[in-house]
Formats: sequence, structure tokens, C-alpha cells
Amino acid sequence: MARILITSALPYINGVKHLGNLAGSMLPADVFARFQRLAGHEVLAICATDEHGTPAELAAAEAGQDVRAYCDEQHEIQKGLGAQFGLSWDHFGRTSNPENAELTQHFAETLEKRGLISEVIEEQVYSVDDQRFLPDRYVEGTCPNCGYEKARGDQCDNCGKLLDPTDLKDPYSAVSGSRNLEVRETRHLQLRQTVMEPRIRAWVDAAKDWPQLAKSIAYKWLDEGLRDRTITRDLKWGVKVTKDGKPREGFEDKVFYVWFDAPIGYIAATVEWAKAHNQDWQRWWRTDKGANDVTYVQFMGKDNVAFHTVSFPATILGSEEPWKPVDKLKAFNWLNWYGGKFSTSQKRGVFMNHALELAPADYWRWYLTSQAPEGSDSQFTWEHFQGVVNKDLADVLGNFVNRILRFGNSRFEGQIPDGGIPGDDEAWLYKEVEERLANIAKLYDAMEFRKAAAETRALWAAGNEYLTRAEPWAHFKTDQDRAALGVRVGVNLIRLFAIVAQPIIPFSSAAIMKSLGLEGHAVSWPTGSGEEILSVLQPGHGFTPPDVLFKKIEDEDVTQWSERFGGAQN
Repeated sequence: MARILITSALPYINGVKHLGNLAGSMLPADVFARFQRLAGHEVLAICATDEHGTPAELAAAEAGQDVRAYCDEQHEIQKGLGAQFGLSWDHFGRTSNPENAELTQHFAETLEKRGLISEVIEEQVYSVDDQRFLPDRYVEGTCPNCGYEKARGDQCDNCGKLLDPTDLKDPYSAVSGSRNLEVRETRHLQLRQTVMEPRIRAWVDAAKDWPQLAKSIAYKWLDEGLRDRTITRDLKWGVKVTKDGKPREGFEDKVFYVWFDAPIGYIAATVEWAKAHNQDWQRWWRTDKGANDVTYVQFMGKDNVAFHTVSFPATILGSEEPWKPVDKLKAFNWLNWYGGKFSTSQKRGVFMNHALELAPADYWRWYLTSQAPEGSDSQFTWEHFQGVVNKDLADVLGNFVNRILRFGNSRFEGQIPDGGIPGDDEAWLYKEVEERLANIAKLYDAMEFRKAAAETRALWAAGNEYLTRAEPWAHFKTDQDRAALGVRVGVNLIRLFAIVAQPIIPFSSAAIMKSLGLEGHAVSWPTGSGEEILSVLQPGHGFTPPDVLFKKIEDEDVTQWSERFGGAQN
């Protein structure tokens, strides 16, 4: 039994997350965690809301709320939506909790003692009309490299070049649009990433289980040359800056930069979990306390990779303390909305709360996993969503379950029948099951989710092929034993399909298991020969046909959704 620590990029607190956020971190992390639990491993899946920074302050002001009250409310909303989507976190914490403040302050003070933090006087953009210093991303203007007119002060989304706000041409405040900007001096702390560059490069070089996307982004930042990064901000909402356990002189009105404290939130949320469940968090995070045998896996979209391959490692490694670094970093490309980006700030696309109004969670889980943006960006359209759900879930899995259980219920009184000797059709099926199960497990271990979903669908299709060969309904009147064999194997296939589907579509899996009288039964990833796997449920075991498992998405639905949320016309 392995021990696996899983974290997904923390969803930001400023509102409900869109499907791109779900597809690029939280959902694949959950699918991976569910598979590893089925495989018998000890899993700890951790997430939290990322609650500090300027966007939280601005969102709270727009909502007419105190920032703490706003974050309290939004945390519960995001936690509840996660549960409705079946995200099986062991703990969903908050970066605004005391545990994160204590750890963030600890890391900052430790890094300073190691010579990796220095005080600097910086020139930063100040918005006179907004009466505030503007964080890098809240200064926008024209990119000096490619001419893109909506480049941010930290990076140009068009050409990818890293920027400082003062690099921009014709800058303006993204908060108010004001061009009444000044460059003022302010004192800050910097993390000396330049000192850590050789060590970080060696660490990236040694990484074995990262996809090419993650490594290429890490090397891009390293090859362009790391910069010392400011880790404090002129804000009130955030982790206070301390020195020797006391407020740091001259920094009373400053807090740590959200991108410094947010990744530390992974550890802090684990501390929260440990306190709530009387567990030892250090055995997951400290190699001197037992974490040396933990495999740590991170999930994130490609925009978060640089911070997890440079900034957070600089914090962890630079502390010279025995913290557990990441072993596998799974990065995803974009799920795009009709060729453009999903956007929280511009409210473009479908968001998690609205998605659940339209279709069950498993429809979204299956679609987003089977179309995961792994090798390249993937495109969402309503018609594609309709086609994938109807073909895969309704026509392949749902149809199989419906055919077998309804026929077995009407002809064999809702019980698995005895009789019949396995022949060539069953031998073919046993081999298919063994090969498909092995392939699916390998793909999950490799975090190839799109391929794992395709192989899962292929297993379901093999079940339908078996029914085409066995034809129990055609033999019922002439050879009842042969019909009985087909039903018995078919019902066992349904059990197998439910277990194998559980990582991606847990709610449907539970409904299928309930129809087999196996509600709440502990299950594990199927092992053994195909014959053994397909004979677990013995003659006499009862079952009840479920209601329609997967109602098809109709053209009228697509038309209504397109009118409500937009589509190709956008």
C-alpha cells in the first residue's frame, strides 16, 4: 500500500469557479484520488480556498461586504459546490485560517535567516484616483514586446513575456480604468530566487514524472532568467508580516503577497485536517517525520505551473528544512469556450453552479475527463457536450445496464439465474476484461485521464459486443441455460462497470450498485482473471432495474442553453 498526497491548485475566493477551473485541477485530482483509493492505497486529498490579495478586497467591496464576511460566504459556496460535483477532498481548508498565517510567517523568517529574503526599496505603480498601490496584474497596458493592448503588469497573455508594470506602454488601472498613475517608492521584502536558480534547475532536471507541458514551462522561466520576486504587498487583507514572531517594523500596513502564502496553504490545510481528525500532519509533509515514503502529486492548469516549479520550490528548498517536495506535477492546457477563454472576471462561459442547473454532475465529470485538455487546449461547445454524453453514457453504458436488468427482471424474476457453461463468447470477454482493466489502471497511474476514459468506454463497448454475441433474449425460449449464462455474465459486467466508472462518475456508479443490491458495499479495483471478476455475483443474487440512468440531452436543451449562455455567436 502506497501513501499518496494529492493537492489541486487552490480555487480563488472571488466567486463561483467555471468549468475550465474544474477541468484543469480539481476534477482530475479527484478522479486520481478515487482511483488510488480503489487500488487500496492510503490517500490524502487536500484543497482550500485561496482568499488573500487585491481581488478578494475588490470583490468584497463590489458585493458591499466586509472582506472577511465575503470570504466566509464564498468559502461555503465553493465547498458546497465541490460536494455537489462529488469532489472527495479529505479536507477543504482556507488560506485565511491561522494555520496558514503561522506557517507563512515561519517560512519567511526562516528564509530570511538563510539569506534568501532582503529588504528593498521598490518603485511601484500608484493609482492616485484609486488611492492605492496597484498589484502587477492590476496594471494593464500595451506590451512592449508584441504590442498586445491588454497586457498585464506581470505577464503578457499574448506572447507570454514576463513583465514589470513599468515596462508597459500607456498603462492604466485595471481597477478603475484611470490613467492617473504615478510611480512611487515603497519598502518591500524580496525572495532571492536568483540565488536559488542553480538548485531549482537541478531539481527540475531530476523530476521524472512530470508531463512535457510542466517541464517546458519550468525551463522557459529558468532559461529567461529568474528574478528576485517581491513577496509583500501594500494591503490590509492578508498574512501580516512579522520578524522574530513580532510585527515587523515598517511593515505594519503590509501583508505577504498572495502567491507567497497560497501554496503554503497546502501544508496549512493539512494541519487543519489533522487537528479536526486527531491525525499527524507531519507524516505527510516532513521527511524527518515519515513523509519520505509519500508520493506527492500536484494538479494545476498551465498558468499555475511557474509558481509551483519556481517560487514554491524556492520557499520549500530554500528553508533547508525537511519538507516534502512534489514528486509528480500534472499540468493541463486550457478548456476553451468556443475558441476563447473561460473567464471569471468577464463572466464568460458556464460556471459550476449553473452547470448543475442544466445537467447532473456526472454528465459534466464524464465530459470534462473524457475531453481533458492534456496534450493541447480543448474546445467546449454545447453540441459536443450533447454528443459525448448521449453516445458514451446513454447509448453505451446506460443502454447496457437497462437491457440486461430489464430482461433479467422479466424473465428470471429479478435474480441471477443458474445454468449454462461458458464458451467461446465468454472466453473472448474474459480476455477483453483482463486487458482493458490493466490498461485503465496503467493510464490512471500515468495520469492520462483522457485515455483512461476512452479505455473505460471501450470496456463498456466490449460488454455491448458480448450481448450482441450471446443474445440471451434470442435463446430464452429454445435454450434457457444459454440465456441464463448471458444474464449472469451481464449482471456481473454491470457490477464491474460500476466499479470501474466510480472515479469519473461516482453518483451513477452508486445508483448502479444500488440496483444490484450492493449499496454501501466496500469495493476495490477488480483483480484476478476475467472469469473470477465476472462470477463474483452468484445465482440467486437479486437486482432491480433502475430508472433511466442517463436521460439524453435533446436538441431543444442545446438551443435553450445556447440562448442563455451564448455559444458560437460569441
